[in-house]
Amino acid sequence: MNLRKLGLAGIALAAAGTLALSGCAGGGGSTPSAGTGDTSAIILTNGSEPQNPLIPTATNEVGGGKILDAIFAGLVSYGADGSPVNDMAESIETTDSQNYTIKVKQGEKFSNGEEVNADSFINAWQDGALLSNGRLNSYFFEDIEGFSYDVDSPLTGLAKVDDYTFTVALSKPRSDFPLALGYSAYYPLPAAAFENGKVTDAFGENPIGNGPYKLASEGAWQHNVKIDLVTNPDYNGVRKAQNGGLTITFYATGDAAYADLLAGNVDVIDQIPDANYATFETDLEGRAINQPAAVFQSFTIPSDASAYSDPSAFQHWVGEEGKLRRQALSMAINREQITDVIFEGTRTPAKDFTSPTIAGWSDSLKGESVLEYNPDEAKKLWAQADAISPFTGSFQISYNADGGHQGWVDAVTNSVSNTLGIQASGNPIPTFAEARTQITGKTIKTAFRTGWQADYPSLFNFLGPLYATNASSNDGEYSNPAFDSLLNEGAATADLGAANEKFQEAQEILLQDLPAIPLWYSNVTGGYAAGVNNVQFGWNSVPLYYEITKG
Repeated sequence: MNLRKLGLAGIALAAAGTLALSGCAGGGGSTPSAGTGDTSAIILTNGSEPQNPLIPTATNEVGGGKILDAIFAGLVSYGADGSPVNDMAESIETTDSQNYTIKVKQGEKFSNGEEVNADSFINAWQDGALLSNGRLNSYFFEDIEGFSYDVDSPLTGLAKVDDYTFTVALSKPRSDFPLALGYSAYYPLPAAAFENGKVTDAFGENPIGNGPYKLASEGAWQHNVKIDLVTNPDYNGVRKAQNGGLTITFYATGDAAYADLLAGNVDVIDQIPDANYATFETDLEGRAINQPAAVFQSFTIPSDASAYSDPSAFQHWVGEEGKLRRQALSMAINREQITDVIFEGTRTPAKDFTSPTIAGWSDSLKGESVLEYNPDEAKKLWAQADAISPFTGSFQISYNADGGHQGWVDAVTNSVSNTLGIQASGNPIPTFAEARTQITGKTIKTAFRTGWQADYPSLFNFLGPLYATNASSNDGEYSNPAFDSLLNEGAATADLGAANEKFQEAQEILLQDLPAIPLWYSNVTGGYAAGVNNVQFGWNSVPLYYEITKG
């Protein structure tokens, strides 16, 4: 979710605390705790004013996403670890990972009494995919036959079989397609959402959902102040609420939310201000949250110098020389020290190119040692590269100066400089927009900060868009046929476990080539007040609100 597009563009993790993540992984679902407490109690939490009316395909930022996930239910839902379980779906079946048959559970309703059926999904997806509607999440439908970025084109790959069954034909095999179906872009909509065949903004101001919560009343969304939600008695899915509802207050600053938490004026928050990283775990006396989320950070050195306006800028980073230098750089970075000192332990050193919150993640891939601090080996590899062609000039990492990245960039380049004995420094670019212009325009002359925030928790989602040949977010112009082959094999494999094995093999190639240098996973930091129970944060950094009790 946006700032999901930051991931697609060489991500700005400056706003990591404001990112919303959505998706799924493999395994069983989460069962709500049967905790004690007042089941009518309203849970008070933090949020931010949604950017747009609350239409699932028009929302790709955290403020709106948090609300949509509370008031809608998709074909699948996810447990705390990202494990999927059928929610509105009776079954999702395929024999070839390209053609899917989806059966919708009978008896499910929207909060206005309308039935949730096949049309609820087909009509919502068709609206979201049409170019003229300008939906921010339209790209989630690009793999369905008929999708077009050029002209209005209906999704011909969607076909209704009966009232509760529809089929989906993809343009190519995607084994993780079912995993994506819990993301908000794929939520169903009632007929009441449409006027003249199009979802209206008026609906988005007072949305009617099918999830565990619903708006407390018409006008419950008080813009720039809060939104009041109550439990939806018509919801019979896997996220049945154990409380009476949510009040999401749109705090202007994280400092204000944290002050309210310490004062007992809010029950749970999912963002700790940077200034309190060093003290919040002590302040909250066992009620603090600090765990990995599905956000990965790295920096990239272009793999194909010929794609850039000044190929000489990357002359030492191609071929066998470049491979040796990338490995040396990686082993010259003391990730443990940087995450402890700069981030106060709110980041976790990377062991791969994905995230520990994703099913199939492994910290024991072949070649993972290249991500460990080993100054002696780093110097040895750098010397081998110098034997091919002596290094000249300096090494720099470009970053947007408006994102608060100077501290870690300086720490990384200092570690490189001290280990390899070369000049290394950060290269601040005034704004994120300017940095992205240089990267996408191929005019940049240095390494640059990159990373990824998951759209949904799948290993493929971390790999294909960034490193496949000619992929849309392959900013470093990396290309390796062996990697592409394994990625395609995994995507076409119907069994997710077998697919993940292929994706792990593909990552072992990345650990050799290092098209990007993995740094760390961003953690979610948060906390809850005394008297609040059953607080669990999900893989996507958002609390599982439906489980929370108090009193």
